[in-house]
Amino acid sequence: MENVIGLIGDPAKIETPRSLYWLQRSKSAALIWNAMRIWLGVMWLQAGIAKVWGAENPAFLHNHGAGVAGFAAHGVPAYSWWGSFLHSFVVPNSGWIAILVAFAELAIGAALALGFLTPLACLGSLLLLFTYVMSGTASVCAFYALFAIVILATWRTSGWIGIDGLISGRHQRHVAMKHIDTTTEEVIVVPEVEESDAVVPV
Repeated sequence: MENVIGLIGDPAKIETPRSLYWLQRSKSAALIWNAMRIWLGVMWLQAGIAKVWGAENPAFLHNHGAGVAGFAAHGVPAYSWWGSFLHSFVVPNSGWIAILVAFAELAIGAALALGFLTPLACLGSLLLLFTYVMSGTASVCAFYALFAIVILATWRTSGWIGIDGLISGRHQRHVAMKHIDTTTEEVIVVPEVEESDAVVPV
C-alpha cells in the first residue's frame, strides 16, 4: 500500500485549487449559493404543499396513494430491474409511500428554504430526484439535481444565511469565549511585594 501511495501520491495531501477554495468559502459567492438554495427549497415546498394540502392531495394522502400507484405502474423505468421493483414493491405499498413522498418533499423544501441541515436536505433532494428519473420522469429533475449538487459542494457557505449560519455563529462564539477563559486561567499573576512588607533578615 505504501508503494502505491508513493507512486500516485497521498490524496489527503492534495491541496484544493485556489479558485475552488474561493468558491466554497467566499462571502460574495455565498450570496449566489444561498439564493440557489432558497429557490430550490421554494420549488420543493410548492410540490409538497400541492400534495399535502393542494390539488394533488387526493392522489397522495387518500385513495391508497393512487398517484404513486399509477405513476409506478404506467411509467417507463430506466432499467428492467427498477421496473420490477416498482411493480413488486411500490405499487402494493403505494399508500404509505405516497404519504412519505408528500411529506418528504415538504420537509426538504422547508429545510432548504430555511437553511437548516442543508447538506442532509440536499442528499434527500438527490435521493428523491434519483427515484423520479429512474422511474421515467425527466421534467426539471436534472435542473434541480444540478442545484442540489452545487449547494452540497458549497455546504460551508450555502447555509450561511439561514438557521445553519446562526447555529455555526453561536458555536464559533462559544469556542472563542471558551478559548478566552482558558487563556485567562493560564495567566499567573504574581503580586508585587512592597518594601514595607518585605522580610528583613536578622
